[in-house]
Amino acid sequence: MNGIEATRAIKALSHETRVLILTIHKTDEYIHESLKAGADGYILKGATRNELSVAIHSILDGKTYLSPDISERVISGYLNQGNSAAAANPWDSLTYREREVLKLVAEGHPNKHIAKFLCLSIKTVEKHRSNLMRKLDMHNASALTAFAIEKGLLTL
Repeated sequence: MNGIEATRAIKALSHETRVLILTIHKTDEYIHESLKAGADGYILKGATRNELSVAIHSILDGKTYLSPDISERVISGYLNQGNSAAAANPWDSLTYREREVLKLVAEGHPNKHIAKFLCLSIKTVEKHRSNLMRKLDMHNASALTAFAIEKGLLTL
C-alpha cells in the first residue's frame, strides 16, 4: 500500500483523523492524488523542523498545510486550468494507473510481473502500455524509461 492508498483507507475509517503527507515526491500527480485521497497536509522531506512543526500544528487546528513549493504548484495548476498549453501536456493526460505501469515498465519489469504486482490481467497491462505509447507518442520501452526518469518516477 502506498501513501495515497493509506490516506484513503485512514480517511475511510475516520474523517476526523488528520493526515500529513511527508514525502520526496514533487510531481503534480502525487500532490493532487494525495489531496483527493483526503490528505490534510503535504510537506517535503527536506523541510526544516520548524516547517514540520508548523505543518503539524496547522493540520491539528483543522487547517490544510502545503509546503511553499507545493502550494505554488497547486495554485499555478489551478490558475492554468483551461490553458490550452497546460492541457496539451501529455503527462497530464496519463491516468494514475498508467503512471504506475509506466514506472514499472521503466524499472524493467515484464508485463506478467506488472500484472501480478498490480493485480491486473496481462491484457489490461498491455492495454495500459499501448495507451502510454500512444499518448506519449513513444514507440519502445527505452523511450518510456527516459520519460519516466525525466518526470522523476525513477532515479538513477
